[in-house]
Formats: sequence, structure tokens, C-alpha cells
Amino acid sequence: MSDPTFPHLDVVLEGPIARVTMDRPEVLNALSVALLESLEAACTWLQTRDDCRVVVLAGAGRSFSAGADLSTMEHLLGDPAAGRAAADAGDRAASAIEALDAITIAKIHGRCVGGGVVLALACDLRVAADTARFSIPEVDLGIPLAWGGIPRLLRELPPAVARDLVLTCREFDPEEAHRLGVLSRVCPDPELDGTVDELARDLARKARLPVRATLDAVRSTLGVGVPTGWSDADTLLSAVRDPECQAAAGRYLERVRRAGQR
Repeated sequence: MSDPTFPHLDVVLEGPIARVTMDRPEVLNALSVALLESLEAACTWLQTRDDCRVVVLAGAGRSFSAGADLSTMEHLLGDPAAGRAAADAGDRAASAIEALDAITIAKIHGRCVGGGVVLALACDLRVAADTARFSIPEVDLGIPLAWGGIPRLLRELPPAVARDLVLTCREFDPEEAHRLGVLSRVCPDPELDGTVDELARDLARKARLPVRATLDAVRSTLGVGVPTGWSDADTLLSAVRDPECQAAAGRYLERVRRAGQR
């Protein structure tokens, strides 16, 4: 029986290591609803594989992920039920990553933006090339950081730092991300594949019980999987329908367009 396939994902099991690669390189792995649903399904399938000890999440092509696919916003403005499901797709995908018994590693290169940062934060370990670039531009797009992004940031960062990154929408580099505690390791770009491969192989050799106990203890202490008491999806839906927020998004996209012409 062959392994299942997942749209917009390349999932390869190599013994105890699963390599899950977001595969929309033509749009820098922008996170469409379809890709996020595939990621959730892939994690659900990997959870059934007792031989899977480590999962490496990466992006194909030039970047880890450029964040939420703007075409997703069309879903949010459509049928209310479909819009609610679309608004929540990123949080479901991130939660599916967090629910894995395997150790999860985000392998980050190129751009890691918005929702891409949220998916990386859902992983147990994060390794980035020194040429990677991070940003959380949602506020400039006229929307809140959704998908459980705020709680996930606050598990890693002091509140004042999280507010600075989210409210200013400024870009930050791997050196700062590592200093702040967002990243586990930073390595030269040409060494990223080898560094992550070596780390994955080392972790895959560890005894299952102490690994599981460690991950469970950390996740329990951090409240991973605990409801936040408020709905990211409903807040996001309100923002994309708000005229002021729509105007903010237009200004941000115009700045991006002009920057691309330089």
C-alpha cells in the first residue's frame, strides 16, 4: 500500500525521519487554505506512524513561506461558514504540528513571513540559515495576527518584544531572532541542509520515552493545546470586512509593489 499524497506538500518518510516540504515555490509557499488543510491532514497521518520520530518542516524553492496567501481573503469574504473555516485553517494546521508525538524541526531559509512564522513557532525546534528574513506584517495589512500567533509568540518571547514585532511589522534577521529566543540555531546558508539533517538523525536515535516525557512536560508547562478563550478566526473575519483595515492593506501592498520595482 502506497503512502498518501497531499496537495501542495511533498511528504517523504526516510526511516524515522519525515520530511514535509511546502511545495508552492512559484508563490514562495504562500499559505493557501488548501495547503494548510493538506498540512493538517499530513500531520494526522504521520501521527499514525509509530516509526516516525522526527518531522522536518521546510519550504521548497527560495523561501520557507511568504505567509498567508492573499487569495485566502476572498474565502473570508464569501460564505460565512466557509469563511470561518478558512480563517481558522492556519490555527488548525499549527495545532496539528503541535499534536505530533514526533520531535518537529522548522528548517527556515529565505522569507518567513506572518503565518509562516506561526507555523515555525508551532515546531519544537527552529533552525534558520543566516540569510533568512522574518517579518509579521499583519497589522500593516489591516488584520490582527491570527492562527494562534500571539499565544505562540508569547511562549517564546517577553510580551514587550512580541508587541514590538507585531505592532511595528518590522523585518528582523536570524541573529536577532536567535538572540530573542525564536530560533534554536542559526547556520551559514550553505550548511542549512547538513545542519538540520545531522540534528534530525541525532534526535531520531534518542530513546522514545524520555523524548516523549520531555516534549509533554514542555508543552504542558507552556499550555500548548489549551484554548485561549477568544477566537482568532472571528477577529480576522471582522478585520477583513472593515473599511479602515482594507485601506491599510492597500497601502501595505502598494509599498511592497514599489519595493519590488526598485
